[in-house]
Amino acid sequence: MNDSYQEAILPLGQDYRLREKYLTFMKGVRFGRILEDLDTFAVLTSYKHNNNPAYGPVSPMYIVTALVDRIDMHHQEIAPDCDIKFSGKTTWVGTTSLEVTMHVEQFRENNWKRLIDARFVMVAKDPLKLGKAVVNPLMPKGPEEEELFNKGTANQQLRKHQRNQSLLKTPPNEQERTIIHDTFLSTIDERSATFKLRVKPDNAVWMEDTLLKNIIICHPEERNLYGKIFGGFLMRKAFELAWANAWVYCKSKPVVTAVDDILFKEPVDIGSLLYLSSQVVYTEGPNLQVKVHAEVVDPTTGEHKTTNMFHFTLTTKKGDISRVIPKSYAESMLFIDGKRHYDEQKAVVTTK
Repeated sequence: MNDSYQEAILPLGQDYRLREKYLTFMKGVRFGRILEDLDTFAVLTSYKHNNNPAYGPVSPMYIVTALVDRIDMHHQEIAPDCDIKFSGKTTWVGTTSLEVTMHVEQFRENNWKRLIDARFVMVAKDPLKLGKAVVNPLMPKGPEEEELFNKGTANQQLRKHQRNQSLLKTPPNEQERTIIHDTFLSTIDERSATFKLRVKPDNAVWMEDTLLKNIIICHPEERNLYGKIFGGFLMRKAFELAWANAWVYCKSKPVVTAVDDILFKEPVDIGSLLYLSSQVVYTEGPNLQVKVHAEVVDPTTGEHKTTNMFHFTLTTKKGDISRVIPKSYAESMLFIDGKRHYDEQKAVVTTK
């Protein structure tokens, strides 16, 4: 397992020109840039795991990000003038996929302090046969590596269970159905004695009013090694749209607390028109869940094809925010899906 371990330093404390690229208007570090770096680092770590001297200088496979399984923040504030260290290794391997666990630390007060934990799932592909490629096996050594490998196996099984329980495949459970019905009843004017007239509760926002969109023309500048648009670029753009949406919704600057279940469904070609649609899908106290849907659009035919799904959990120091209320059944499904993502994030924080 340690054969794939590597580290990289982002010298923000030393390189002033580089710091400008990462600096936010609030004098912090752009989290979207960190997402880009994590994606690059995960790919490099995957190649190191699959390194074989018999292959020579060119790998017979190419490796892409299939899923950002989880990103957890230990500190929301990242200093723009201190060096950042990325470290990681392969912690689980299947037949054609592998899990890369990474950590981000920052050098503060003469010590490395943990900022972020991240877990990416990578997939190897055969460029000649245009199918999946078999990755090197992983042999954990010692109790610590055994524990990491077993955790990776459990993560893979959990992902499979969550796919089977997706609202696209199975209906909401009894508790979730009750939430949907109670939320619906809270929007009915009892004096009208009809289900047709909807009234927005106090301190609430209709979900349909939280939609914020963007369109990106995909130029060659953002291509990856394989001639497609770099996944880290897509994550940065999706996050910045989600953050802006959360700022508008909260009326105060939010901070990200978790990222999970970023799905890379289809590659994005150079020259594509990429539509990004963000929406606040769940709120609880000062916290909100924002979903971003990415799709490419063929301007000649009008055909839309989903490429990515992004899920971000953010919070605000302002205090409790307005509740988001679904109006249609489709929005209710977004609401329940957002609640599931938020509850998972809350459970992870509780167990730390």
